[in-house]
Amino acid sequence: MLHRLNAAGSLTRRLVLGTLLAGFASLTPVQAAEPIRIGLVTALSGQSAKSGEAISRGIGLAMEEINRGGGVLGRPLELVARDDEANPSKGVLAARELIQRAGVVALIGGLDTPVSMAIVPIANQMKVPFVGPWAAGTGITRNGAADNYVFRVSAVDALVDEALVAYAVKTYGAKKPGAILVNNAWGESNQQGIVAALKAAGLPSAGIEKYEANDIDMVPQLSRLREAGADALFLVGNVGPSAQVVKSLDRMGWTVPVISHWGPAGGRFDELAGPGAARVHFVQTFTFAGNDSPKAKAVLDALKAKYPAIKSMADVTPAVGIANAYDATHLIALAIQAAGATEGPKLRDGFYKIPAYAGLIKTYEAPFAPDRHDALKPDDYIFASFRNGEIVAVSK
Repeated sequence: MLHRLNAAGSLTRRLVLGTLLAGFASLTPVQAAEPIRIGLVTALSGQSAKSGEAISRGIGLAMEEINRGGGVLGRPLELVARDDEANPSKGVLAARELIQRAGVVALIGGLDTPVSMAIVPIANQMKVPFVGPWAAGTGITRNGAADNYVFRVSAVDALVDEALVAYAVKTYGAKKPGAILVNNAWGESNQQGIVAALKAAGLPSAGIEKYEANDIDMVPQLSRLREAGADALFLVGNVGPSAQVVKSLDRMGWTVPVISHWGPAGGRFDELAGPGAARVHFVQTFTFAGNDSPKAKAVLDALKAKYPAIKSMADVTPAVGIANAYDATHLIALAIQAAGATEGPKLRDGFYKIPAYAGLIKTYEAPFAPDRHDALKPDDYIFASFRNGEIVAVSK
């Protein structure tokens, strides 16, 4: 009996081992190879969760395409994500953990400028490339580091502010605009940019007002701007507070034009702000609505196939998160390929060697250089607004 049991056990072990070996044999070389890990630090919960979802989806689609094509350097890409909860301290902890324990070779950031600004010194000190697909704070890439490891496929506050001023003048004939900004690093970045852009345009300012991210009544600040003669408003804030600004304007009965940074695109701004949401025009780098490019159609079809809940353009809001992250992931892969390695300094220099890439937002021609770490330019920006739940371009 014991002999039969031992024989049966041996047979079972051989069968299990044979099954495992057969499974490994069936793997393609890229599947069997050690993955190249890319870290993501973004808000996956709270008010900014929709932005984190969009970024994750854009990265995921790009990685699937890359891995189907054989990966990079014969290895598959793998995403390791952490939730920063829009909190800089948690973002710093997550970045360190991903680099030191998870062994990621590059980091991708999220929506919030304060979180990205907190991660910048870590990326530079630890020599790990950090790529931003959303946060627009000017100082993220223009951080003054002699050895800069931070890149971006997104808007840049200093350039956005120039676009806001130009749009206010061209579209609304603004002569004395004012601004209402969130009181944090992102607001500070845009305050500097707006002041410089107004000066360059030779326009006076009706003033700049600040609000806290959890404020629900901005009537006092807006009243001061109205009394100062503001004929247009520049708005900087994420979804929730931007909606509160619109509601405060509605309570005041003030129908002043609102030209916004892209914060309202980070979630269901139209639902939170109500009917007044439609008159807010905001910067974008991409929209699926009205976009007839073959690349946009292919990516949208892939999104619908992977996420059956997506039925219309309204379900892919915010498109900028998807598009920016999709292109950023492909550019990271191209940098690794160009570097021929994943070590930090070599990979950083690989970004400068990227050839032309036909992306979702545009065709990139040598997108990065030692003195240029932002891949997008002002002529890549468009203005959009919410229409029936969709983000629709109102200018090109």
